[in-house]
Amino acid sequence: MPRFIFTLLLGLLLCMGIARVHAEDETAIVIEGLSDESVVEHDFINRVSTGKNGVMVKHGRTLLIADQVTLDEANQTIVARGNVSVQQEGQFWTGEQLDYNYQTRKISGQTFKTGSPPVFVSGMSLNAATTDKFYSATNAIVTTDDVSEPSYMIRAKTIEMVPGKSIVAHGARLYVAGVPVMFFPVYHRSLERHTQYYTGTPGYRSRWGPYLMNSYHWFPTETVELAVNADLRQRRGIGYGPEMHYDLGRWGKGDGNYYRIKDDGTEIDPLTKDIGNQRRRLSFSHQMTLRTNLTVKATITEQSDPFVSRDFFEDQYRQHAQPPSFFEINQAWPNFTLDLLALGQADDFFQSTDRLPDIKLSGIRQQLGVSPFYYESETSAGYYRFRPGFDGGTNYAAFRGDTFQQILLPKTFFGWLNFTPRVGGRFTHYDETDRYGKTADQQDREVFNTGAEASFKASRVWPTVENKFFDINGLRHIIEPSVNYVYVPSPNRPPKELPQFDTEIPSLRLLPIDFPDYNAIDSIDAQNVMRLSVRNKLQTKRGGEVDNLVNWAVYTDWRINPRLDQGSFADVFSDLDFRPRKWLTLNSETRFDVDNRRWRAANHSATISPNDVWSITVGHRYFRDDPTFGIGNNLIYDSIYYRLNENWGFRMSHHYEARDGFMEEQYYTLYRDLRSWTSALTFRIRQQRIGPTDFTVAVTFSLKAFPHPVGRDRDNPSLLLGG
Repeated sequence: MPRFIFTLLLGLLLCMGIARVHAEDETAIVIEGLSDESVVEHDFINRVSTGKNGVMVKHGRTLLIADQVTLDEANQTIVARGNVSVQQEGQFWTGEQLDYNYQTRKISGQTFKTGSPPVFVSGMSLNAATTDKFYSATNAIVTTDDVSEPSYMIRAKTIEMVPGKSIVAHGARLYVAGVPVMFFPVYHRSLERHTQYYTGTPGYRSRWGPYLMNSYHWFPTETVELAVNADLRQRRGIGYGPEMHYDLGRWGKGDGNYYRIKDDGTEIDPLTKDIGNQRRRLSFSHQMTLRTNLTVKATITEQSDPFVSRDFFEDQYRQHAQPPSFFEINQAWPNFTLDLLALGQADDFFQSTDRLPDIKLSGIRQQLGVSPFYYESETSAGYYRFRPGFDGGTNYAAFRGDTFQQILLPKTFFGWLNFTPRVGGRFTHYDETDRYGKTADQQDREVFNTGAEASFKASRVWPTVENKFFDINGLRHIIEPSVNYVYVPSPNRPPKELPQFDTEIPSLRLLPIDFPDYNAIDSIDAQNVMRLSVRNKLQTKRGGEVDNLVNWAVYTDWRINPRLDQGSFADVFSDLDFRPRKWLTLNSETRFDVDNRRWRAANHSATISPNDVWSITVGHRYFRDDPTFGIGNNLIYDSIYYRLNENWGFRMSHHYEARDGFMEEQYYTLYRDLRSWTSALTFRIRQQRIGPTDFTVAVTFSLKAFPHPVGRDRDNPSLLLGG
């Protein structure tokens, strides 16, 4: 019989004319077959519905799936047989037979299993009063092991459970490895979050000596977590400080920490030998969403020296070598956004451009009334101060007001060619600039810009193309060429005459060429350039969904009037993603110097992840020596993970610099699942070109209820080393 949906409540009302089936909220019951072989029938005389060969029943927030289902309207019960599973209010049951009374919301069954991590229960019989959220079972087993054969468990004559609250076992025996070791007349366990826990990471690092990272956590309320860190490093001293995490609901969430150490090893590193041994780090961040379109963020970081994060907070140093301090408010409307940003460095040893503050109103591209024209804008004003930090240079500060306005006229020709000409202008005012107490005159700069973008998209479908090797089921090719022309005549004041707050920062990728995406306001100069690009996609169907087999973009700039430091053509960039199978991904990013006919950069990687047992990533990064970016590299890297069984896993990664034969970094981690805990033994070696080799070994334990840091180490392996 073809698959169909039978809505029981509607059938009873129309055909029987009797009272409605009642639930707490008069929710309809829906019986649905799961396959073409499923059968759903209704006996109108006896008022009984039956389902066979795989059936799903929906009733409010209750979802029941079984091989067979019988619904008796007179008794208001649903009897399910064979591979039964029930999901209700965050609880999940499985068994061979379960009875459900949809009036009282009570569940009873035989040979069942249920669980809400970290506690799992199984037994011979079950009675669940789901409206009261109270469950009882006989001849039951309770454990926190999330495996089919738990290493320890409690067997009890009866068990009473309030999900998420508590569990009480009567006549309980504790079994370890199948051997009874203790008897409890009554065993009680709280299922609520532990209010206190401790983590410790012992290890050895050549730069630290033996160490033990200690952290004690407690929860004074459900929304606040406090911690005290006390770290012992034999060669560096004792580091300590408090830590806080909180969630205030609509008033936002945040965290803060303070860390201090009397460092006995600053002489080890030439960069730190003159900074003293009193080192500290203070950080605080908070963010909240007052409305869906109004957000507030604040972050402050203060350090005793520029290297304290590098030495003791490696994971944070990798994210922000120079951590910012800022306060930001963002208000969004359908066509405009308003940003208020106060940004600066709490420390004077980092180079920074302070914004005290910076206010920006952005007009999102929008139609002007019923006309064919569109409009976009960006206006900002603020007081800016440049501080060179320990790199040296000149301090300067000034008020700057800037406004950019642009009109666009998007058109479609021949039904396929998109053409958007644009014209705009920018006016920037610089107040008197203060340089070491000396002031320069105020200045005004005007910039005119125009240009146009043309693009089209063409596609062709081959629905019958199939290839088992590449997992192709039909094929669609999409090609999208585009040309973006930008013309900016020379401004009335060149960049060298203006204070440089927002400057053009060198990048390994092509920078935007049109406004307002090009946001180096103080570096704006003459441009006469075309950006040429073409994107190709090959798509196929996999698992009933459209998947990109190939996604390839090639682009470059043709500079019609190049500047003195530019060639006629920019480097040609190629970005390619190739997925010959769902479990195999190949990525390629290249940069080719057209003028000198040589590769300047390349990044290739291959990721194989056929299942959750093993995965491999291998890659190669190359960058040629460059006067702007410094010495290049020729790096080969890999990351391999293998789960030996349900208890053991292994991961290793390597970074090898082929230019000089240095194995720059090696990670080896052995994981052990200890049921309620997980542990990891990690060994890292860093071969340094200056100074001795840095090696570290550490052991990490983590409660599954508080999985930190095990599980997040694939992208940030330093977490397993305590820093």
